[in-house]
Amino acid sequence: MQALRDLFGLIEFLTWGWALIPLLVIFGVFITVLTGFVQFQFFRRMFRVLSGSNQTGDPNAISAREALLISVGGRVGGGNIAGVAVAITLGGPGAVFWMWAIALVGMATSLVECSLAQLYKRREANGDFRGGPARSIIHGLGQEFHWLAVVYAVCLIAAFALGFNAFQGNTVAGAVQDSVGIDRLWTGLLLAVVAGFIVFGGIHRIAKAADVIVPIMAFGYILMALVVIVLNIGSVPGVIASIFSNAFGFEEVVGGGMGAAIAQGLRRGLFSNEAGLGSAPNVAATADVRHPVSQGITQAFSVFIDTIFICSCTAFIVLLGDVYQPGAEGIDGIALTQQSLVSHLGEWSQYLLSLMILLFAFSSIIYNYYLGENALTVMTKSAMATNALRIIVICIVFLGATAPGATSVFFFSDPLMGILAVVNLVVIMMLLPTCLRILKDFRSQLKAGVQRPVLNPDDFPDLDLDRTAWTGVDPELQKEATAAQ
Repeated sequence: MQALRDLFGLIEFLTWGWALIPLLVIFGVFITVLTGFVQFQFFRRMFRVLSGSNQTGDPNAISAREALLISVGGRVGGGNIAGVAVAITLGGPGAVFWMWAIALVGMATSLVECSLAQLYKRREANGDFRGGPARSIIHGLGQEFHWLAVVYAVCLIAAFALGFNAFQGNTVAGAVQDSVGIDRLWTGLLLAVVAGFIVFGGIHRIAKAADVIVPIMAFGYILMALVVIVLNIGSVPGVIASIFSNAFGFEEVVGGGMGAAIAQGLRRGLFSNEAGLGSAPNVAATADVRHPVSQGITQAFSVFIDTIFICSCTAFIVLLGDVYQPGAEGIDGIALTQQSLVSHLGEWSQYLLSLMILLFAFSSIIYNYYLGENALTVMTKSAMATNALRIIVICIVFLGATAPGATSVFFFSDPLMGILAVVNLVVIMMLLPTCLRILKDFRSQLKAGVQRPVLNPDDFPDLDLDRTAWTGVDPELQKEATAAQ
């Protein structure tokens, strides 16, 4: 066992501990420049997904909005509450600025990886779509790289479906026990039963659950933060000034100064929004949309929601309170957020936060499960294997919630996510010219006056596309798009 720990420790050092974060940042900037600052060009267009205007018309398909909410539900988790507090504790208020910065850069990375997942998606026999980096590897790079798709799939199952789900169960059960005194057993049972009901319903039930849970948890948490900001409106300018001055080294509140702020902000930001890690594209590919770039834009919006909205909520809750003491050792993580909220709104707020944590964790659990299921289909189409994975995930969620020490078994999760990110970055780099081609197609249609661009697979005969994945489009819209080119 120690040999395994040493091996995974080395993998983590070679990825997260050494090169991966700089690579993600540099590559994100590189993509931003090459795509012509696409995340800013289409920023206003991102909000159109909330109206559902990009739906193709099939009422049984996963819509762009549903795919957005599933990915937001997955990205928004314990890291938005506990991780941000840890970043502030270790990096000071300046870490928040660097979270914002990496989110703006990561929006371009997410747009590219999710557009590629859409482009190479495949229609299943039941009409649903499957895609993601593994299928982008197989159909974009060729069958000779199938082994790389399998490596990606195995890492995705182990890290997300198994490891991170154990940690999610552990996080929510611990928070509920600490705040309201409910035994871990009951929280674990609730999570396992509800998760089981959702995951056995497949992607459609997951989408319907996310459609209800995610807006409640996101707007509920944002509303709490807004109340805190209004109650402390006089202190807001000082907090914002502290964020910027600490970010650029004009004010040092923790050891390491500006370097600590950058390191913690970038690390926690990337862990939170997952841009470039290759997880969100698996969900992005399920949407039935007219053009791959449309869903890429939507997923860039998901990064914006996760970091600019939700992470900022936690930051202001912590920084506007008197529980956080810069540079002082003491409480951090979820306890810091919890106690800061209590200092603003009173004891009752910790119960509301516990509910938010429960919703955050649950949405992440069903998202993590779907990533595992989608990865499994790369290796086998067996319904028995899928059902076995569902049962294993439910058991692991329960185990993580009721036996905190059991999560130590999943020490391999972060290292394997590092491998995922490396594989995904390689794929993005190799397929970036293809993404730039479809981005050019999208822009040319907009320039020609087409309000909702449509992908015509005949325009890309050299690509291994599933033509049946792009036949559900209104014929008149298809003609309009073709005539405009």
